[in-house]
Amino acid sequence: MTLRRFDSEMQDLNLDIIKLGNLIENAINISIKALLNKDIELAQTVIKKDKDINILSNKIESEALKILLLEHPVASDLRNVSTALKIVTDMERIGDQASDISRIVSYLSDKDYSSHIELILKMGNITSKMVNSSIAAFVKKDYDLAEEIIQMDNDVDQLFLNVKDDMVALIKSNADYADEAIYLMMIAKYFEKIGDHAENVAQWIQFSKTGKRKNVRLI
Repeated sequence: MTLRRFDSEMQDLNLDIIKLGNLIENAINISIKALLNKDIELAQTVIKKDKDINILSNKIESEALKILLLEHPVASDLRNVSTALKIVTDMERIGDQASDISRIVSYLSDKDYSSHIELILKMGNITSKMVNSSIAAFVKKDYDLAEEIIQMDNDVDQLFLNVKDDMVALIKSNADYADEAIYLMMIAKYFEKIGDHAENVAQWIQFSKTGKRKNVRLI
């Protein structure tokens, strides 16, 4: 393995991961906007773009596996390639969940839900920030920022519990709101999952430095 070739391959891999991060962050933001404005056409753009996310995810996985098989990296180089291979899985799933949110927006198009989504929009904005920060942490190797992302997921989890309580109260107040409440609960759950995946990305970024994930040594 020549150092120059390895560095070039890693640079290409990192650039693709940054590109993927930008795609999924954009997907989250568009899905939030589509929810806020009941914009079915906008929601459809997220669903269509999910194919691009999947294609790029597969490309990154292939690149990372090729480096592992052909270059036989060790120590920090091995951790960096392994990190790339791990975080792409979480990033691809974030894209799937943004697409799922957009599909539900289509089902809600005839519902007057605007007064019931304040907390859900907060969840969306926090998870968008988590994804943005996770890409920044990856690029800058900012392990303190990665820890901040992990802590932010606590806010997302608490908001999800609050949304659940609100939706239960909404159904109890008027059974006619049952379908609307269930769909909104599903959206909140997808945002909660996005937060979990962003947290996973942050934990893998920390692993790239320490070889540990959740205080368990892996490499």
